Amino acid sequence: FFLRIRRPPRSTLDRSSAASDVYKRQVSTQSTWGFRIFIDMATAAAIKSAKWAEKVSRRLFIGGNWKSNGTMASSTTLVQNVVNKIEFDQKKLEILISPVFVHLFPVKQILSKKIFLSAQNISPFPTGPFTGEITAEQLKDIGINWTLIGHSERRTYFKESDVVIATKVRIALEHGINVVLCIGEKLAERESGKTLDVCLSQIDAVNKKISQKGWEKIVIAYEPVWAIGTGKEASPAQAQEVHDAIREWLGKNVSPKTALKTRIIYGGSVTEKSAAGLIEQHDIDGFLIGGAALKPAFKTICDICSAKLQFTPQLMPSFM
Repeated sequence: FFLRIRRPPRSTLDRSSAASDVYKRQVSTQSTWGFRIFIDMATAAAIKSAKWAEKVSRRLFIGGNWKSNGTMASSTTLVQNVVNKIEFDQKKLEILISPVFVHLFPVKQILSKKIFLSAQNISPFPTGPFTGEITAEQLKDIGINWTLIGHSERRTYFKESDVVIATKVRIALEHGINVVLCIGEKLAERESGKTLDVCLSQIDAVNKKISQKGWEKIVIAYEPVWAIGTGKEASPAQAQEVHDAIREWLGKNVSPKTALKTRIIYGGSVTEKSAAGLIEQHDIDGFLIGGAALKPAFKTICDICSAKLQFTPQLMPSFM
């Protein structure tokens, strides 16, 4: 880095002591100004690099929620032609798919060992006289180590309260099942400025039911309800704002370590077109994908994230 300082022509220089002092002060001021610009740019670059390193240390996470879609034949085709063909570094990225209950075991037989398999829901009850329920014990019995809990469709259509969802999370953790905890606000709640109140209260309900260590087995999925299946998308800035608030809340209410380590992913009509801009945000650690998870676009999104992991921000400004 070089700073050019315009020196007055030699013939115009006043050799007096006072004039010399003025000239020195001018040079000093210009030098300090230039040096401050350099330091500011270098600091910004270093912060960006450190934040990216922090993000990568958490490992990105991409989940595919198949919801109540697919036959055994279509699920088999999707696994063989799309999911199993995704190439990625397991040390930097984790991928999960979540078929319907009746397809979990058959899909497990053909799914790549690099991909996690998840249930879409779990019973708040133990095994026993609870017709229609699938329990934690039964999921573990067929080798399922992940489950979604709290998806907006469960909250809305099946009236699952924050307390019920928190109970499910506790039961899953007690049985060694990792959780993708879904949270998010409705359109009216966003428009009335209640986004953070809603999302953080949903997290707080869970926090009251589990230990600090339990957060090590939880991935938080922020899914604004107004953007799920609607074609609407939160902008990268909107999503980052909520993710940042969640991480700050975890730091204050659980522990700084939990805030640093917990992966917070985004869901809400994520597509291959929107993925790149979203994954660049510091606090967005991946995606929970719905409709696109049933298409070749799922592999494309995973490929986009893998490509981003090859990028290492410069520590110093480009002119160095």
